[in-house]
Formats: sequence, C-alpha cells, structure tokens
Amino acid sequence: MSSSGAAIRPASHADLKAVADIYTHYVRHSVITFDETPRSATDWEQLLGSLTVRGLPFLVAELSGAVAGYAYAAPWRPKPAYQYTVEDTIYLAPDATGQGLGTALLGRLIAETTRAGKRRMIAVIADTGGDGTGSDASTALHRRFGFAEAGRLTAVGHKHGRWVDTMLLQRSLPEPDSE
Repeated sequence: MSSSGAAIRPASHADLKAVADIYTHYVRHSVITFDETPRSATDWEQLLGSLTVRGLPFLVAELSGAVAGYAYAAPWRPKPAYQYTVEDTIYLAPDATGQGLGTALLGRLIAETTRAGKRRMIAVIADTGGDGTGSDASTALHRRFGFAEAGRLTAVGHKHGRWVDTMLLQRSLPEPDSE
C-alpha cells in the first residue's frame, strides 16, 4: 500500500480494459499523448507481454478495487547501446488525480526499474502550456523524483488543431544494490 491508500501492483491481463479506458480518455480529449487513435486490446496485450519478457515493470494503482492509474517502463530506443535506458509512462484516471497516485506509481516504477538493472530513466512530457491537461503536474511530479530537463523539442506534435512541444527530462537510477 502507498500513502495514497492505493495498492500498487504488477498489471495483469484482467487490468488491461481499465488501462485502455484511461488511455483512451487522454487520446480523445488531450494532447498529452500524440496518439490520435486509442490502442486496441491486442496492442495492450502485446505491450504487457513485451515488457514482461524484458523484465520491465508495468504497474497499476488500484483504489477501492478499481484500476485508477498505471505506469510502465519501456525501452527508450531499440538500438542495443540504449539497453540500460528506459522511458517512463504514467496515466491516471481523470477522477483519480490529486490523490498521490502518480507519486506512488513513479516511486515504485523507479524502484522496480532499478532492480531490473536499468541506469537511466527518460520522461517525455507534452508541454501543453498550462491548459489544465496535466503536463504541469507531470513535470512537477518528475522533478520531485530528481528528473532534470534535458531538452525541449518545439512544435514536434500537432493534435486537435495545435502545435505541441515536448520536454525531455531524465534521471539516473541508483546501482541496484545501493537502494
């Protein structure tokens, strides 16, 4: 359990419908993901399988018996030299924000990614310009965990009729035995 009262646990196949529903909300109603079409059930099954095979965490936050958010660490890039670097992804159900779930998920994600032997975590955050869609909260969350801005890509995404920048944040992960 976390201080938010949520259980943070590995995702299962039974959780993927709720995960898909959370993500679909952001695909349809925000620019914080550049996807324009929600992912299929097969896409989520493949992602869970791929991360599991790689030994990377895919977590859910369960609150009052329901999935209220999720987080996972995925390979940053496919080239072998990047094998120790991951990109984190965190999404919360729209009605579950502001309850500490992001903090609980990111803390556990960092710990499990460290145990998986990874050395660097990257966050790619759409800069929505303070429009209330969550990029400010995501940036603040990552900064609380020691992420520092590594760069900005300007006007690289176009969604819902607007151009969107992305911020790249990164942090080192501790040696697995130094936690």
